Parts: sequence; structure tokens; C-alpha cells
Amino acid sequence: MQHSIAITPNYISGQPANGQTRHLDIISPVDGQHLSKVGLSSQQDLDKAVTAAKKAFPDWSQRTLKQRVQVFYNFRQLLIDNLEILGRMIHLENGKTIGEAKAEVMKGIELTEFACSLPQFINDEIQIVSQGIECRTTHVPIGVVASITPFNFPAMVPLWTIPNALALGNCMILKPSEKTPMTALKIAELLTEAGLPDGVFNVINGDKEIVEAICDHPDIAAVSFVGSTTVAKIVYKRATSHLKRCMAMGGAKNHLIVLPDASLAMAENIVASMAGCAGQRCMAASAMVAVGNTDKMIQRICEEAKKWEAGDNLGSVISIAAKKRIEGYITEAEKMGAEILVDGRNTIPKGKENGAYVGVTIIDKVTPAMKIAQEEVFGPVLVIMRTNDVDEAIRIENASNYGNAASVFTQNGSLANYIMDRVSAGMVGVNVGVPVPREPFSFGGWNESRFGVNDITGKSSISFWTKIKKRTTKWNAEDWKDWMS
Repeated sequence: MQHSIAITPNYISGQPANGQTRHLDIISPVDGQHLSKVGLSSQQDLDKAVTAAKKAFPDWSQRTLKQRVQVFYNFRQLLIDNLEILGRMIHLENGKTIGEAKAEVMKGIELTEFACSLPQFINDEIQIVSQGIECRTTHVPIGVVASITPFNFPAMVPLWTIPNALALGNCMILKPSEKTPMTALKIAELLTEAGLPDGVFNVINGDKEIVEAICDHPDIAAVSFVGSTTVAKIVYKRATSHLKRCMAMGGAKNHLIVLPDASLAMAENIVASMAGCAGQRCMAASAMVAVGNTDKMIQRICEEAKKWEAGDNLGSVISIAAKKRIEGYITEAEKMGAEILVDGRNTIPKGKENGAYVGVTIIDKVTPAMKIAQEEVFGPVLVIMRTNDVDEAIRIENASNYGNAASVFTQNGSLANYIMDRVSAGMVGVNVGVPVPREPFSFGGWNESRFGVNDITGKSSISFWTKIKKRTTKWNAEDWKDWMS
């Protein structure tokens, strides 16, 4: 693929749309090369996209569900055909390894397959409730909707929302991260190639200003958001203050509770769960609570951590600023008495001196009161807190403001169930460091990891992207029998 294009445009009504007066440089965190510029859209740009979506909505929403999903059968094949191109694009603008980038697209294909299966999940409910009286419910699209997505999964997170929302009959405005807009443009082009009518899907690039405009726009009926908890709260409050539906996914501090009987072979999984995608995922296992004598496991984790080489099987973080922020957390923890077992600071891969890399870092003797134990670091950093008591380990997990994921590593089924029942997280696992549900099961956390109702993927998302219409019909006056008819 071409490494650099002059400007990554918006995409409105099936066509690229330039014209923005403010721009940001898109710099690859892999090696510091300039990839493109992205325009920062105005209210007027958003109005054009919303107008296009409103124009497309009557025809698109009146098509049958089976007609609409045909586009996504085509789109699925185009994702497969463009796997290498998308993987390379994500690698360049996000920094993850090409293998991780392609795996992200593969997850997007699975999400698209779920959208193709929606006709099997959604059926009208019909019942004869009294003599001659029929009641029926139908799922109806809610109109023009918006999806605001982050930099860490330029393809997968947009595909959490695009296939389901559109297959269910809505028209969408996607606002991707201004750090990774190139993948979003490619997705838009593939949807058009798949046969999606002009205006059903539009891309608006921008920063805080356009996010606020989306939350305020009177013709946008619903907003989904994925990003930090700080911004998720702002988006949720602002969107709902304008009487919109809003589902805002925030950050996380996911805990692994490791018991003394945990299989040492699981050390590889533990490290992968914290270092995969350079730790830049809301399901990263960033806090380990070691219960009892787990020294052998910790030693094995350190051995596994040293197998991850920055610039090879460990990708970059998103920017030099992110690198400095992550390394600041590590240094602060060290000053507070934590022990650095594996130190990833000052990592500079040969030939990629201008990249943004943090090596895998393992920190022991962390206390729950430390900042690094409480806040989302968003880097390949695992902190270890120690206790001799299972219930104390659960209390440490429950004290977190977040609630995306928690896992327990043990061979004891009874203890595993005891812990899973008591941790305060929406997604839990046993000997699985990243317990992301697979379709049709839905993705969504608790507490300050999610604001609003419903989950963002799977069957739960249907309720967010549709509204229920109840129809009651009676044709024959002679069918009257009692008060119900």
C-alpha cells in the first residue's frame, strides 16, 4: 500500500469530502514517518453528513432485514480480500504488529458475520391475546446514529457498531480517532464497494469540537462512544442531556487473580494478555493479584516477558507522548517502593529510533494505594500486588472504579467459581487473560467501564440500535367476547 497520502478526507454520501481548513499530521508510531494529514471538521461538515444520512434513511430503513444484510455478506468477503492491505494500514497508523493488526480485522469479520445472522436472531413476536385480537412487536431502526471510536483498534471497534447498526436499518456517522483515520476511510470505501447506498454510512474526522457537535446535533438519535472513562462520562452526560440514547464505553484496570496452584504453563498467556497490542486495549490484564506462594509463577512470567522484543513481536504505543506518560507511571511506582523486575523504559529498537516503544515491564511489590495500581496505564505494564487471602484479593479487585474484566488462574473449579461470582466485572474468565466474549455473546463492562444500558456487540446491541413498535389488530366486530376483545 502507499505509505503516504496528502490528506485523509471525510467520506460523505459515497464520496471523499475535503475542504477542512484545520489539519493534523498523522505520524506513524512505528518509525516516526509522516503518513498523511487529516482535516478537522466543522459543524458545517457534520451537517452535510447528517443531511446525507437523513436523505438515505427512508429507503434504507424500509428495506427488509434480509435485503440489508446482503450488503454485509459482500462486505465480509471484501474484508477477507483486503486483509493484507488493512493489516499493513493498521500497523502503520496504530503501531501494533502486522499479525495483531490482521487478527483485529479477523475479529471484524466475525462481527460482520454476526450482522449477517441477524435475520435468524430477530423475529416478530406474535400472539392472539384474545378472541380476534392479535398483538405483534417489531424492531424498528431509530434513525441517524453516530459512533465515536478510539485509536487502539482502528478496524475492530468501528466494526463493533457499523454492521449491526446499519443492518438494523439505521444510517451512521462514524467519527474515528484523529490518530487513526486512514483505516476508517478504507472501511467506508469497502462498504460502498459492497453495495451500501450512498449516505447510509459517512465518516467525519475531527477532534473535541466535532465530538461535542455530534452530542449536540438535533438530528442524531443515538451515540456510541469508546475511549477513556474521563471522556466517556462527558460524552454520556452531554449526549443524554440532549435526550439522545448513549452507550459510552470507558477505560479499565483488569485484574488477574493468580492462585498458588495455577499452571506455570499459563505464564505465557498472562504475559500475552498484558503485552498484546502493546497493552493498548481496554481488556489488557494490567494488574495481577498474587495469592500465597506464587514466586515460581512470577519468575516464569518474567522469563516470558523477556521474549517480547520491541519492534518485532511487540508493537509500538501510539505516540511519543504516550511513551513518556507510561514511563512516568513506572518511574513513580519505583520511587514509591515498587520493585521493577523487568524494565521496559528507554526501549529503542534498532532501525526504528523515531518510533514510540515501551518494552514489556513487570513491577512487583505494588500496593493498592499506588497510582499505577489504580489508573489505566495503557501500555505493556503488569503490576503485581500480593496477598495471602482469596477474599482480600477479591476486595482489591472490587475496590477498582472500573469493571471491564477479571480473570482467575487456578486448577480449582470451586475456587474459580467462588471468585467469578464475587468480582465486580462484566466479563470474567478462568485461565483466560483476556475474557472477550465471542459472538453472539456481547461485549460490555460494569462500573466506570460502561455508561448507559446494553452492551456494544452481540445480541444485547439489538436493543440499543432499535426501538420496539407494538401493533394490535382486530378485524371482526363479531369476535367480541369479553373486555379484552
